[in-house]
Amino acid sequence: MYNPDDLIQLSALQHMAFCPRQCALIHVEQVWAENRLTAEGRIMHERVHEEDSVVRGKVRIDYGVPLRSLRLGLIGKADVVEFHLEEDGTWRPFPVEYKRGKPKADLSDKIQLCAQVICLEEMLNTAVPSGALFYGKTRRRLEVLFDEVLRRETEQAAAAVHELIRSGRTPKPVYAKRCDRCSLVEECLPRTMEKKRSVKRYLTRMLGES
Repeated sequence: MYNPDDLIQLSALQHMAFCPRQCALIHVEQVWAENRLTAEGRIMHERVHEEDSVVRGKVRIDYGVPLRSLRLGLIGKADVVEFHLEEDGTWRPFPVEYKRGKPKADLSDKIQLCAQVICLEEMLNTAVPSGALFYGKTRRRLEVLFDEVLRRETEQAAAAVHELIRSGRTPKPVYAKRCDRCSLVEECLPRTMEKKRSVKRYLTRMLGES
């Protein structure tokens, strides 16, 4: 169990799953830069969080729901939590996370949503089997089932972020295609930093052979 003073933002898990260096730049070095994509995403989240709670038949919809897990040391907000009325009179939570783009090949978005579920389960003492990611580019929901594999990945990501923040160390850059859509690419400079390391390795090797 974590102390309330040691809680980290839920979004850090998505950053960690996308790129550990990005996660460290944001959550260790406090570096942030906004581009068109992050601005569009921020505006989408702000609009969602400004909505008022509504009831539509057997579904109650709450916006900007505060979340916390002392077990994983997480704090944050869910964009939307739908509460579906079950036959036994209980309300089953169904979280929906809004994303501006389209579904990703990696697990970063699903891990962030699963972290929200773990918070809801701990807070409400109930099971949450599924949720959804809504992507602005496709205007569709992608339903996510929270199986043991995804839950294990999420718990490992949370532990990794806590360790990263405790260490205070930022991983070295490794260029990949994902770097081109990262808002911190100018601060990270993955291509430049890799070239510097390549030259250093070359000179070290040449001097060692001479």
